[in-house]
Amino acid sequence: AQQVPEGETRLVGTVGPSGSQAAALPPLLHAPRAARVGNRRLTLAAFLGALAALAAVVVAGLVVADAATATDFSMKNLAPSFAHPFGTDWMGRDMLLRTLSGLSTSMLIGLVAVAVSSLIALVLGCASALGGRKVDAAITWLIDLMLGIPHIVLLILISYALGKGFWGVVAGIALTHWPSLARVVRAEVLQVKQAPYMAAARKLGAGRIEATVRHVIPHVLPQFLVGLVLMFPHAILHEASVTFL
Repeated sequence: AQQVPEGETRLVGTVGPSGSQAAALPPLLHAPRAARVGNRRLTLAAFLGALAALAAVVVAGLVVADAATATDFSMKNLAPSFAHPFGTDWMGRDMLLRTLSGLSTSMLIGLVAVAVSSLIALVLGCASALGGRKVDAAITWLIDLMLGIPHIVLLILISYALGKGFWGVVAGIALTHWPSLARVVRAEVLQVKQAPYMAAARKLGAGRIEATVRHVIPHVLPQFLVGLVLMFPHAILHEASVTFL
């Protein structure tokens, strides 16, 4: 059999470099290349790097929280320098420290709100798909109701009703950002519900909660994590909008 050089693409019936027909070769659309680092390792390394960067920002913001609010009118409106890389404001506060403190607060609000909101979406999505027609109708109606109200308006109302501040904004974001992810979870659970292994689990005596924990949640977890990650910047954007207003 004729050998195809590594990295070369050749179809059946083509003429090789020596002029001979390659009709005897099987279809070869992509020859293997040199071994490289696996995609999973690169993804894991990037994820760990991003997680470390976020943790560093949060910790740095918490450490410099007091220094970020310290005023010194003799140092006001300074241009960026080695001592103050971002300069100072009209009250003499270091802008770099204030930036770190603000980033830390935004990250904490986003993380807490997204964690709570995603758990609400997971519970309601699973309950809607596995709880029967009445439960499904009630949760679907609630999802449609939440999606029909503008996010920012409902978020402001909830935050104001709960006393504003850090926890008011967290509660407002957590209670308004779950409907879209709940719909995704519901659709995935309905798909898994019809799988043969779910029928086998029910025949073997597995209850509704046991089947959900052992068979449904592991299948839904990848889509759930993607939705959680996509919700994070959305939550921070709305947090910034509410704090500005």
